[in-house]
Amino acid sequence: MTGPAAGPGDEPDNSPLLTVMAGAVRLARRAAPATLTGWLLLTVTASAAPVAAAWTLKTVIDRLVTGPSAGGSLTGPVLLLVGSGVAMAVVPQFLQYLRAQLGRAVGLRAQIELHSAVDRFTGIGPYENPRFLDRLRMARQYGGSAPVDAVGSVIGTVGAVVTLTGFLGALALLGPWMAAAVLASGVLVLGAEIALSRRRAALVWSVGPVERRELFYSALLTDLRAAKEIRLFGLGRFLGDRMVAERRTSDAAKRGMDRQELAVQAGLALLSALVAGAGLLWAVSAARSGQITVGGVTVLVTALPAVQAALAGLAGELAMGHHALLMFRHYLTVTGAGPDLPVPARPRPVPPLRHSVEFRDVWFRYGEDQPWVLRGVDLVLPAGQAVGLVGLNGAGKSTLVKLVCRFYDPSRGQILWDGVDLRELCPRELRRRMGATFQDFMEYDLTARENIALGDLAALQDPDRVEQVARVAGIHDRLTGLPHGYDTLLSRIFFSERDKDDATTGIVLSGGQWQRLALARSLIRDDADLLVLDEPGSGLDPEAEYEIHRRLRRHRAGRAGLLISHRLNTLRDADTIVVLEDGRIVERGPHADLMRRSGVYARLFSLQASGYAPDGDGGAHGEGPSAVAPPLSGAAAGPQPPAGVVAAASGSGGSP
Repeated sequence: MTGPAAGPGDEPDNSPLLTVMAGAVRLARRAAPATLTGWLLLTVTASAAPVAAAWTLKTVIDRLVTGPSAGGSLTGPVLLLVGSGVAMAVVPQFLQYLRAQLGRAVGLRAQIELHSAVDRFTGIGPYENPRFLDRLRMARQYGGSAPVDAVGSVIGTVGAVVTLTGFLGALALLGPWMAAAVLASGVLVLGAEIALSRRRAALVWSVGPVERRELFYSALLTDLRAAKEIRLFGLGRFLGDRMVAERRTSDAAKRGMDRQELAVQAGLALLSALVAGAGLLWAVSAARSGQITVGGVTVLVTALPAVQAALAGLAGELAMGHHALLMFRHYLTVTGAGPDLPVPARPRPVPPLRHSVEFRDVWFRYGEDQPWVLRGVDLVLPAGQAVGLVGLNGAGKSTLVKLVCRFYDPSRGQILWDGVDLRELCPRELRRRMGATFQDFMEYDLTARENIALGDLAALQDPDRVEQVARVAGIHDRLTGLPHGYDTLLSRIFFSERDKDDATTGIVLSGGQWQRLALARSLIRDDADLLVLDEPGSGLDPEAEYEIHRRLRRHRAGRAGLLISHRLNTLRDADTIVVLEDGRIVERGPHADLMRRSGVYARLFSLQASGYAPDGDGGAHGEGPSAVAPPLSGAAAGPQPPAGVVAAASGSGGSP
């Protein structure tokens, strides 16, 4: 098996526009079929009304000029004229209302379907793909509005065709050459508008990365987590200048597009004015010579600007629809993407883990052009035992975690659950058998109870389970002391104006408290057979981390455990410690055995143990058993290294 291929939504956009249009219409029909039908019918009515009014007005004027004896009664034509005027005045208001209703319905439906499609991704590869993220941003930005614009352009085109058919018929009867001239100018307008829409769509795609960087800098400047470093290091102006530079780059590209549009639109407007002027001169001349009646002049004077407006409207509708389809194509590409990882049609059941999770000759890289992150890894995670994982930055520790959770598949080799390849199992059922605290854990703007119960939603109805794991994580006392206990909102962003001064409406936890909350979330699953803890105590002080690991030893009894920590003292009680270096396992064994070997693990452990020792008292470079740190006991968590040494023994590792 080769490395990960192009992710979902990473394929080029080459769907025919008719296919994209069909997708937009289907989405609108699913969202609000009655509203869509009403919009179409009223548009046809509104488009036919001006034609009916013009011909009715011609009849009225001709009868008035020739006298009552030359024609019939004026009552019928006048009533029809009044009705047409009422329709032209009232129907557009209903059209605006229906479009707004359809827009809201389609926007909601598009959001639901987009999130459902993204939730179908088995792994996280797409989220680490910049091209897919660009496409996802476009899908979120245009998924709700583009289909309405596209459908609106179709309906608007139908209306424009109705108007054009009526008025072009009138022009053809009164002056065939005039109809031909107006139609020819309309074709030029249509071609120019479509060309502009292509350029607009290309511009939106090309400035996407620039706008994403601008949003990044803007968000960074207002982010609470970044505020301390921005002020400490004086980064405000530096980041602000970068944000402004990105904005100026995108604005410059858009100004160039604006100039092109100005030149084209001005030329088209001049052409339309010349055609209309020529038509008006001809109408006056024809009326003087008796070729057309006064009513005919009225129709022609009405029809000329109406046809030009309808042609311009048709061109605008088609151009808007063309642009909307180009944007909506991103949405369809994401929602129609295939699976990022293969899922068997009939997956095998995932029984409770009885023996082990095994990595068998596992190789992995994030792409064909990327370096190998894992190289021939053979590793067993036995049921009922804990395996500690040690390695420097980039060794591949976090990548190994991603693989065991099946966020990616190995490029080569297998990962087996009691002898069954993970690729033969249902990913959702497999993950139900796991609990995990990731290094980059989430802080949800929800209540404390919800933050914990997200690990198993059934626990929302079982307060005792939530409190039990909160005690294991050492966060129960803090949560019971909150203004509303476990039901306190852990956020300060969902305030109404009247609540902004009420401290009980939202609480912000410290980093260590959030980490304990994330740990409780990973422990809530009673049926988890594999517990993955990636730096579970990185935000805690040594004594607190020791206490957490002591409690975890009892909690994970009978389960397989994969533990990663930059404080090697916390791993010394693991049944087996594995050392990763450059994607390979270079050492494995219990703590005591590894210390006797005086290898990589012994060196890292000794560096940490001697981190606070003065020169000449143990040395900063001691290796081997003579430099072993004293075991943790009671409240004394053992000596800890300074920040520089800690960084040398830890890291996320493995990310591309």
